[in-house]
Amino acid sequence: MRRWNGWGDESDQYALSEDALTFLRERVGEGRPPRDADLETSLRAVPSSRVAPSARFDVAARTRLLHARGQSFPDWVAMKAGRFGPVADAVALPASHEEAAEALAEAQKLGAIVIPYGGGTSVVGHLQVPSGDRPVVNISFERMNRLQAFDERSLLATFGAGTPGPQIEAQLRERGYLLGHFPQSYEFSTLGGWVVTRSSGQQSLRYGRIENLFAAGRLATPRGEWTVGGVPASSAGPDLRELVLGSEGRLGLLTEVTARVRRLPQAEDFHAVFFPSWDLGAEAVRAIVQAEVPLSMLRLSNEIETETQLRLAGHAELIKWLRRYLGMRGIAGGQCMMVFGATGTLGETRRMRRDALAIAKRFRGVHVGKTIGKGWAKNRFRGPLLRNALWDAGYAADTVETAVNWPQATATMRAIEAAAVDVLQGDNERVHAFTHLSHVYRQGCSVYSTFVFRSAGDPDADLERWRRLKRRVSEAIVACGGTISHQHGVGVDHAPYLVHEKGALGLDLLRAMARELDPQQMMNPGKLFA
Repeated sequence: MRRWNGWGDESDQYALSEDALTFLRERVGEGRPPRDADLETSLRAVPSSRVAPSARFDVAARTRLLHARGQSFPDWVAMKAGRFGPVADAVALPASHEEAAEALAEAQKLGAIVIPYGGGTSVVGHLQVPSGDRPVVNISFERMNRLQAFDERSLLATFGAGTPGPQIEAQLRERGYLLGHFPQSYEFSTLGGWVVTRSSGQQSLRYGRIENLFAAGRLATPRGEWTVGGVPASSAGPDLRELVLGSEGRLGLLTEVTARVRRLPQAEDFHAVFFPSWDLGAEAVRAIVQAEVPLSMLRLSNEIETETQLRLAGHAELIKWLRRYLGMRGIAGGQCMMVFGATGTLGETRRMRRDALAIAKRFRGVHVGKTIGKGWAKNRFRGPLLRNALWDAGYAADTVETAVNWPQATATMRAIEAAAVDVLQGDNERVHAFTHLSHVYRQGCSVYSTFVFRSAGDPDADLERWRRLKRRVSEAIVACGGTISHQHGVGVDHAPYLVHEKGALGLDLLRAMARELDPQQMMNPGKLFA
C-alpha cells in the first residue's frame, strides 16, 4: 500500500546503518526525530466538501486527503505534521478521455478550480490546493493506465496519461519494446505527468528527454477537445506539442499520450570510474559526450557526493578494498566517481565501453569494474526512500537542479553548495550539500544538488529554514545563468524565478495561451505563472 505521508509503499524500507548515522552526526549534528501525526488525526481535520457527492465525484475525506499533496518539501512537512491545509472538495477518477472531459465539464458548471493529478510525485508544488471561495476538484488519471494502441510499423504506442513507468514498460516488454524513460520517480510518476513537466529520464543520453519521446497527445480543455502532433515532422507553423510540454495543467487535461518506442536492447551494463579530482572528471565527461560515444547514461559525482555515497552504502570491507586499490593507482582523497551505462547490441556495448574508458584514461580515470555500476542500477529508484529514513532519524532533505553550458558548470555547482552551506550558519546549523552531473549534452550539463540538514522539531521552523535555503540556492542558479528547472518543472516553488528565463514578454505569452483555452481560469491556477 502506498504511504499516505511519505515516499513509496509502506512495506518498502531504506534503513540507515550505524555508520551512515555516524556520518550524518559528523556533518550536521545529532538528529531530532519528529513526532508525526497519524492518519486518523489528519482525516479529522479535513473540512466538509462544498460539492455534493455524485457518480462523477468522490467527496470522501480519505480520498480527498490522499490526493491533496505531492512530494515537495512543503508538502512533506504538511503531511508529516497532519497540516494538509486546503484539500480539494472532490476527486474525479475517470477511466477514459470521455469520462475526463465529462468531469471537466461538470467542474466547469460548478465554477470549480481543477487540479490534475497523476502519480502524486511532484516536488515543486504542482498539487497545491488554493484557498478561496471557489470549490476545487482533483481529476486523477490513476484509472487511465493502459496501453490503448500500438503501431509496430511506426513504433508508436498510445497510453492513458495516468500510466506509471513500470506499467508502461511491462506492457511494452510483452511485445519486445520499451519506452526508456526512467526518472528517479519512475515507479510512481506517470506518462502524462512526464509530458506536462518536461521530465528527463536517467538514460536520456540514449532515449532522449520526454520531448523527444512525445509524438502526440489528446487533451480535454475548457474550450473543447484538442489534439496535437501525430506526424514525424512538420514545417506547418509552430509545433503545438511544445505548448503542451511543460504546461503543468494550465491549458487542459492531457488524457492520452502517443510515445515513440524502441526495440528492447540486447545488452546493458553499468561501469564505475574514479578520477583524482572534480576538474579532471568533468573534463572527461565533457570529452566523452562531445566525442559522441553513444552511451545511455553518464553522471559524475563531486568529491562530497562520492564520499557520501560510499559512507551511506555500507559494505565496509568492499569500501576498504576500493580505497586501497584507488590509492595504489594514485587516487587518494577528493576522488570523484563517474558511472556510465552502455546499452545496445553486444558489439555496440563493447565498443562504447572501450571508447569511454579510453577517453577517461586520458584524464587519469581508473575503471573499477561493474560491481558499483550494478549496485547503482539495482537501487536507481530507491533514492527517494532515503528521505523517509532521514526524516525518521531527525534530518530533512531536499534537492535543486539546473542546467548550464560547460563553461559555467563548475562555478554553478560551487555557488549552489556555498549558498546552501552559508544559509543556516546564523542559526548555528550546518547543511550537508553535495552534487552530481545527472545529464550531459554536447552543449552543457545538468547540475543536481542535494541538501541535508537537521529538523528543527517544529513544522513552522522547518518550513522557514527550507524557504531561506530554497531562496538562496535559487538566486545562485539565476545569478549563474542556469535554468530554474532542468527536470522537475516549475509548480509554485520555482514560479518566482521563471521570469529570469522567459522574460516578461514570454510570461505574457504563456498567460495569453492559458486565457484562450481557459477563460474561466479554472485550470491549476498559480502553477507555472501567476
